[in-house]
Amino acid sequence: MRDRYPTLYGPNDAVGRLISLDAVLLIGRILLIILFVRSGFSKLTGLEGTAGYINTKLGIGATLAPIVGVLELLGGLLVAVGFQTRIASAVLFLFTAAATLIFHDYWNMTGPTAAANAVNFYKNLSIMGGLLILVAAGPGLYSVDKR
Repeated sequence: MRDRYPTLYGPNDAVGRLISLDAVLLIGRILLIILFVRSGFSKLTGLEGTAGYINTKLGIGATLAPIVGVLELLGGLLVAVGFQTRIASAVLFLFTAAATLIFHDYWNMTGPTAAANAVNFYKNLSIMGGLLILVAAGPGLYSVDKR
Protein backbone atom coordinates (compact mmCIF):
# COMPACT_ATOMS: atom_id res chain seq x y z
CA MET A 1 0.00 0.00 0.00
CA ARG A 2 2.78 2.43 0.85
CA ASP A 3 4.34 2.02 -2.61
CA ARG A 4 1.05 2.67 -4.42
CA TYR A 5 -0.06 5.51 -2.15
CA PRO A 6 3.02 7.21 -0.70
CA THR A 7 1.06 10.26 0.46
CA LEU A 8 -1.98 10.71 2.64
CA TYR A 9 -4.59 10.81 -0.15
CA GLY A 10 -2.79 9.26 -3.10
CA PRO A 11 -0.51 10.44 -5.88
CA ASN A 12 -3.10 12.54 -7.76
CA ASP A 13 -4.49 14.51 -4.83
CA ALA A 14 -3.13 18.04 -4.30
CA VAL A 15 -3.82 18.06 -0.55
CA GLY A 16 -2.36 14.60 -0.06
CA ARG A 17 0.94 15.66 -1.59
CA LEU A 18 1.44 18.11 1.26
CA ILE A 19 2.15 15.42 3.85
CA SER A 20 3.40 11.86 3.55
CA LEU A 21 1.99 8.82 5.31
CA ASP A 22 5.33 8.49 7.08
CA ALA A 23 4.97 11.99 8.52
CA VAL A 24 1.42 11.17 9.62
CA LEU A 25 2.68 8.00 11.33
CA LEU A 26 5.40 9.97 13.13
CA ILE A 27 2.97 12.62 14.37
CA GLY A 28 0.43 9.95 15.31
CA ARG A 29 3.02 7.90 17.21
CA ILE A 30 4.10 10.88 19.25
CA LEU A 31 0.57 12.07 20.04
CA LEU A 32 -0.59 8.58 20.95
CA ILE A 33 2.33 7.87 23.23
CA ILE A 34 2.59 11.13 25.23
CA LEU A 35 0.17 9.70 27.79
CA PHE A 36 2.29 6.59 28.38
CA VAL A 37 5.57 8.49 28.79
CA ARG A 38 4.02 11.03 31.15
CA SER A 39 2.14 8.40 33.13
CA GLY A 40 5.15 6.07 33.39
CA PHE A 41 7.37 8.89 34.64
CA SER A 42 4.71 9.93 37.14
CA LYS A 43 4.36 6.37 38.42
CA LEU A 44 8.12 5.97 38.85
CA THR A 45 8.48 9.26 40.71
CA GLY A 46 5.50 8.46 42.93
CA LEU A 47 5.83 4.75 43.58
CA GLU A 48 4.08 4.88 46.95
CA GLY A 49 0.95 6.49 45.51
CA THR A 50 1.00 4.16 42.50
CA ALA A 51 1.32 1.11 44.78
CA GLY A 52 -1.57 2.37 46.91
CA TYR A 53 -3.79 2.75 43.85
CA ILE A 54 -2.89 -0.71 42.55
CA ASN A 55 -3.60 -2.14 46.01
CA THR A 56 -7.22 -0.96 45.77
CA LYS A 57 -7.81 -3.69 43.18
CA LEU A 58 -4.96 -6.19 43.27
CA GLY A 59 -3.14 -6.05 46.60
CA ILE A 60 0.35 -6.35 45.05
CA GLY A 61 1.03 -2.68 44.43
CA ALA A 62 4.57 -2.62 45.79
CA THR A 63 5.55 -5.28 43.25
CA LEU A 64 3.62 -3.96 40.27
CA ALA A 65 4.17 -0.21 40.64
CA PRO A 66 7.79 -0.09 39.39
CA ILE A 67 7.08 -2.68 36.69
CA VAL A 68 4.11 -0.72 35.37
CA GLY A 69 6.05 2.55 35.50
CA VAL A 70 8.97 1.13 33.53
CA LEU A 71 6.63 -0.58 31.05
CA GLU A 72 4.75 2.64 30.30
CA LEU A 73 7.83 4.85 30.14
CA LEU A 74 10.07 2.49 28.17
CA GLY A 75 7.26 1.23 25.91
CA GLY A 76 6.23 4.80 25.21
CA LEU A 77 9.75 5.90 24.37
CA LEU A 78 10.27 2.91 22.07
CA VAL A 79 7.11 3.74 20.13
CA ALA A 80 7.94 7.47 20.03
CA VAL A 81 11.35 6.89 18.42
CA GLY A 82 10.06 4.03 16.29
CA PHE A 83 12.21 1.20 17.63
CA GLN A 84 10.55 -2.22 17.74
CA THR A 85 7.30 -0.31 17.33
CA ARG A 86 5.08 -3.27 16.51
CA ILE A 87 6.24 -5.24 19.55
CA ALA A 88 6.15 -2.25 21.91
CA SER A 89 2.68 -1.29 20.65
CA ALA A 90 1.43 -4.85 21.14
CA VAL A 91 2.77 -4.93 24.70
CA LEU A 92 1.21 -1.55 25.47
CA PHE A 93 -2.06 -2.78 23.94
CA LEU A 94 -2.14 -5.82 26.24
CA PHE A 95 -1.19 -3.71 29.25
CA THR A 96 -3.86 -1.13 28.47
CA ALA A 97 -6.50 -3.83 27.96
CA ALA A 98 -5.72 -5.38 31.35
CA ALA A 99 -5.57 -2.03 33.15
CA THR A 100 -8.83 -0.95 31.55
CA LEU A 101 -10.73 -4.03 32.66
CA ILE A 102 -9.26 -4.06 36.16
CA PHE A 103 -9.20 -0.38 37.09
CA HIS A 104 -11.97 1.20 35.01
CA ASP A 105 -14.82 -1.24 35.70
CA TYR A 106 -17.40 1.53 35.74
CA TRP A 107 -20.24 -1.00 35.59
CA ASN A 108 -19.41 -1.90 39.21
CA MET A 109 -19.52 1.75 40.34
CA THR A 110 -22.13 4.45 40.86
CA GLY A 111 -22.43 8.21 40.57
CA PRO A 112 -19.56 10.48 39.57
CA THR A 113 -17.01 7.69 40.08
CA ALA A 114 -18.82 5.53 37.52
CA ALA A 115 -19.04 8.44 35.08
CA ALA A 116 -15.34 9.28 35.37
CA ASN A 117 -14.31 5.66 34.95
CA ALA A 118 -16.62 5.22 31.95
CA VAL A 119 -14.78 8.09 30.25
CA ASN A 120 -11.43 6.46 31.06
CA PHE A 121 -12.69 3.07 29.90
CA TYR A 122 -13.74 4.36 26.48
CA LYS A 123 -10.67 6.62 26.17
CA ASN A 124 -8.53 3.54 26.72
CA LEU A 125 -10.45 1.63 24.04
CA SER A 126 -9.58 4.44 21.62
CA ILE A 127 -5.92 4.31 22.65
CA MET A 128 -5.96 0.54 22.16
CA GLY A 129 -7.28 1.12 18.63
CA GLY A 130 -4.38 3.44 17.89
CA LEU A 131 -1.90 0.91 19.25
CA LEU A 132 -3.38 -1.81 17.03
CA ILE A 133 -3.01 0.48 14.01
CA LEU A 134 0.71 0.78 14.85
CA VAL A 135 0.98 -3.00 15.22
CA ALA A 136 -0.43 -3.32 11.69
CA ALA A 137 1.21 -0.34 9.97
CA GLY A 138 4.54 -0.15 11.76
CA PRO A 139 6.33 3.11 12.54
CA GLY A 140 6.92 4.46 9.04
CA LEU A 141 10.17 5.74 7.57
CA TYR A 142 10.68 8.48 10.16
CA SER A 143 11.79 6.01 12.83
CA VAL A 144 14.74 4.02 14.07
CA ASP A 145 13.30 0.93 12.36
CA LYS A 146 12.64 2.86 9.10
CA ARG A 147 9.76 0.66 7.93
